[in-house]
Amino acid sequence: MKNMDKGRLHHFWRKLKPISPWSFLVVALIFSGICVWSLRENNLHMIRLRDAVYAADKENGDVEGALRNLREYVYAHMNTDLSSGNNSIKPPIQLKYEYERLVEAQKQQTGTDSSQVYTDAQAYCEANVPDGFSGRFRIPCIQDYVAAHGAGEVQPIPDALFKFDFVSPLWSPDVAGWSLVIAGIFGLLFLVRLGSDLWLRYELRD
Repeated sequence: MKNMDKGRLHHFWRKLKPISPWSFLVVALIFSGICVWSLRENNLHMIRLRDAVYAADKENGDVEGALRNLREYVYAHMNTDLSSGNNSIKPPIQLKYEYERLVEAQKQQTGTDSSQVYTDAQAYCEANVPDGFSGRFRIPCIQDYVAAHGAGEVQPIPDALFKFDFVSPLWSPDVAGWSLVIAGIFGLLFLVRLGSDLWLRYELRD
């Protein structure tokens, strides 16, 4: 019975032997290289779209259109992450010039420069009010000064509306994503084929 089992295993091994496990490894390595190259291209294209957002912001161009193109690309491609993350100090996309233009427009409409009023209030209260513990005596003074000079009527524009971060997917159905899948499949086939070869050799030895 044992000889019969060995005969079957030997017959199976003769059929399996022409299929080299190293061919699976070569294919896996080729598609791994394609995946790495595609991930790099994804990131470079994201950078170009990000620069287009910065340029539109600075030149007062189509900021919304550039931002939409960037957002849609990041959401659809791997390795394009633009999220703040745990180590980031600030969001990666900030429409600095767009924010400044709106603040300036607000100043012109209200005729009040609230930042200057606060600066004047701080200087006035520092000169006329003792500091006290943690500046507690100056805070009411600054509030009264600002209210008296009209800055309290100006509502500051939330700068959070002009800061963005976009998170890319862990896997995307593009060249990078599919090449990663194929590389994984052939890598697994390599391990299975190599493992079966070693097992058959072990079982068939005398």
